[in-house]
Amino acid sequence: MIPVCNPIIEVSHLSHRFSDGGLGIDDISLKIAKGEFVVIAGHNGSGKTTLFRHLNGLLTPDTGDVRLDGISVSKDILRARQMVGLVFQDADSQIVGETVYDDVAFGPENLCLPPAEVKLRVTSALSVVGLEHLADQRPHRLSGGEKRRLAIAGILAMEPQVLVLDEPFANLDYSGMLQVLSRIVHLHRAGKTIILSTHDLGKTMGHADRLILMKNGSIVKDGLFEDVIRDVACAGVKMPCTCRMEALLP
Repeated sequence: MIPVCNPIIEVSHLSHRFSDGGLGIDDISLKIAKGEFVVIAGHNGSGKTTLFRHLNGLLTPDTGDVRLDGISVSKDILRARQMVGLVFQDADSQIVGETVYDDVAFGPENLCLPPAEVKLRVTSALSVVGLEHLADQRPHRLSGGEKRRLAIAGILAMEPQVLVLDEPFANLDYSGMLQVLSRIVHLHRAGKTIILSTHDLGKTMGHADRLILMKNGSIVKDGLFEDVIRDVACAGVKMPCTCRMEALLP
């Protein structure tokens, strides 16, 4: 585990079994610093999504604890969900509004914020992800990349400190992937803490600070991206090609 001072996220001996007895995660401990860009990789079923759902209280651990800025998630679920925004792999599952604007406004409105504040947050979030020109569009007409960016905007409007993205590049064409990656990199440069899972590590080379490998519900490697990338085979992850995506971003 990388030494981290004053972590924004601290996971301590976290374990979870599903109702059918299957193991989700097993005795995971890690710390993530504010402003880090962390990639978590592993084959399907390695525990990535299960871990993510514990970070804002969507799942409750059997043992262990998750602390956000020193406060246990279990002590204040609402605070946890405001601090940690989770973007699911299936962007359609997070779309609830009849228009792009309405969809992004859903979260802030449910916080009972004043209309002027809601409008400010929605406008800002749509600008960050480059969808302001589609505010009146119906979400089902968007491309795959645009839907993923819309899901990100909906989370950003809640103003989380940490953005967690579960396979954000899945099922996207090349153009959509570049759109999403450029927004993630922009958000990290603006100071957001980024945690994402991906099967294709080549997309995050040159951008991520840290790489964590998971297998069978446990962390098997954790370190600087350029160091851990050499050992990806131990977690059943494909070694990426040597080209770096940063030169391709708009």
